[in-house]
Amino acid sequence: MEREFDGKIVVVTGGSRGIGRAIAAAFAGAGAQTVIAASSEKNLASAAEIIAKKGGPATLTRAGDLKQLENCEALFDLVGSRFGRCDILVNCAGATKAGNFLELIDEDWQDGFALKFFAAVRLCRLFWPMLKAASGHVVNIVGGAARTPDQNFLIGGSVNAAFANFSKGLADRGKHDGVNVNVIHPGLTETERFFEQAKRRAKAANITPEEAINRVIEKQGIRRIAKPEDIAELALFLCSPRGSHIQGSAIAVDGGATPGFY
Repeated sequence: MEREFDGKIVVVTGGSRGIGRAIAAAFAGAGAQTVIAASSEKNLASAAEIIAKKGGPATLTRAGDLKQLENCEALFDLVGSRFGRCDILVNCAGATKAGNFLELIDEDWQDGFALKFFAAVRLCRLFWPMLKAASGHVVNIVGGAARTPDQNFLIGGSVNAAFANFSKGLADRGKHDGVNVNVIHPGLTETERFFEQAKRRAKAANITPEEAINRVIEKQGIRRIAKPEDIAELALFLCSPRGSHIQGSAIAVDGGATPGFY
């Protein structure tokens, strides 16, 4: 039986774990040929096995540090040589360091922008001609800190705000080139990184990880922490014909945690 994304080539960075893996798995389950990129060959191999259970063509992997231009180019060359096209680019790679502003050094800031922001910019530039030819989609996974500053998450907030602004501007070009560009702002999500952070917070407060998670839920006033699949479902919708008139939008998937009105 034909599936919605049969024949589509979908590139997902940060696809070895968490939200990126869930997005790749969802597209694979809908018939797409997925290509996932991350720095760890081991994690990519594990992700490919998980994604394979969803069906669809076998996932292609590319290990490399996307902070480096040559690895962005290598990913693009791989997709070009194997498929000659790209229909959907999902930029999900990148994590930023939290902490006391006065203790964050220049290297922390440079590292924060290098992967989440600059890698996405480079990959959008590289893949744009293919995306234009395919009337394709870009989905940038950013984060709620773009809208809600936090003194202990200044790197992440700054990177996310820049990334969201870039995405909105790129969507303006996309209107002319026939490429849809949208942003998803995940809130707290049940990823490996989230649970690792919960353990650290619990240890610091001398409580259990479960208590640490419940405190976060209570503080944000939400009913639960998001699952990676919650974000993946929106990514599929945005790239489907049903989402074809959504352009330049930034949509939060955070259970209502964002306090602002935009």
